[in-house]
Amino acid sequence: MSGFVFSEKPITIESGEGPYLYGADGTEYLDFGASYACTPLGHSHPAVTEAVRAQAAELTYVQASYPVDVRTETYEKLATVAPEGLDNVWLCNSGTEANEAAMKFARSATGSEKIVATKRAFHGRTMGALAMTWKKQYKAPFEPLAGGVEFVDYGDVAALDEAVDEDTAAVFLEPVQGEGGIHPATVDYLEAAREVTAEAGAALAFDEIQTGMGRTGTLWACERAGVVPDVLTTAKGIANGLPMGATLCADWIADDPGNHGSTFSGGPVVCAAANATLDTLVDEDVPAHARAVGDSLVAALSDAADEHDLPVREVRGEGLMIGIEVKRGANRVLRDLAIQENVLALPAGRTVVRLLPPLTIDESHADAFVDAFVEVLG
Repeated sequence: MSGFVFSEKPITIESGEGPYLYGADGTEYLDFGASYACTPLGHSHPAVTEAVRAQAAELTYVQASYPVDVRTETYEKLATVAPEGLDNVWLCNSGTEANEAAMKFARSATGSEKIVATKRAFHGRTMGALAMTWKKQYKAPFEPLAGGVEFVDYGDVAALDEAVDEDTAAVFLEPVQGEGGIHPATVDYLEAAREVTAEAGAALAFDEIQTGMGRTGTLWACERAGVVPDVLTTAKGIANGLPMGATLCADWIADDPGNHGSTFSGGPVVCAAANATLDTLVDEDVPAHARAVGDSLVAALSDAADEHDLPVREVRGEGLMIGIEVKRGANRVLRDLAIQENVLALPAGRTVVRLLPPLTIDESHADAFVDAFVEVLG
C-alpha cells in the first residue's frame, strides 16, 4: 500500500531546480506552490545543498543535550533575526510541533488554560494544534481534542477583547491566514491583540509557519505592523525543504516553559540547511525581492482578470503569499493549470487558488503564471 493517508497526484516528480520541478517523464513544471512554502530559495539551492553534504559527512545526528556548533549557530541566527526580545529558541521538526510547544509553554508560564484562536485558523494536525484549528472536517474524526479553546471572528477587535480575560493563557493568530483563504490581518487588529493580551497577562502567539522566512515581503509578517508577540512559531521554509520548526519566546515565557522535549530537536544536517537558508535570505535581501515581485504579480493578475473578464472575485495577499478567489471550484482550476499548462499551485478552501512560489522567482516566471492562468480561465 502506498501513501494511504495522502491522496497522490498523477504526477511523479523526479528532480527540481530553482522554481521548476521535473516529472519522471521529463515534463517541466513551474512550481507556484513550493510544497506549501517549504522551498523559499527554490529547489536544490546550491548553498543549501553544499551545507547539507558537508554536514552529513561530519555528523548526521546527535541529540540536543550535547552541544554541537552547527546547532548553536542555528540558535544564534534565529535569535538575531527574530523580532526584538524573542531570543529564546526551541527547535523541532514541523510547524504543528512548534505550535504544540507554544501552547504548552504559554500554559506553563501563565498558569492558565484558556486558548483564544480564530475562525478559519489552521495551526496543525496533532491533537493540541488541531484543537486550535477551525475547520470541522480536520477535527471531527479525532475528537475529543484538547479542551479550553475558544474561537472568535478573525479581525474582530471587539470579539477578541471580550474573549480574552484573566483565565486566558494565550491568543494564537496568523498575521495572514493561509489555509483560511489568504486573509491578511489589519495593523489595528494586531495592535489590539497586543494590547488585550498584555492587559490580561496572557501570551500573544503569532503563527508564522507559513508567513515567515520572507514570504510576505519582510522576514516576519508581524514586522509590517511593528507588533512583537510573546511567542512566534515558524517552520516550512526555515530549512528550504528539510523538516524543521522553531518556537521563539520572550524571556517571561522561557522562564517557566515546563518540561518539554523532542528526540530530533535541531538535528545537525537540518541545522546546516537552516543556517544556509537564513544566511541567503538575509544576505541577498530575498524578502524585499519577494515583496517587489509579489506586488507586480498581484497587479498583473488583477489587470488580467479585468481585461479578459475572468471569473475572479478578488486577488489579495502580501509579498508572494497570494490568494486568487475564483467564481468556480479552485481544485478544477488547479487541475487544469497542472495538466494543460504545466503549472503547479495550491488551494486555500474551495474557491481560492493559493500561490506560494519560491521567493527567488523573477518577473518572467510571474508573467508565465499570469499567461497560464488566463489561458485556463479565459
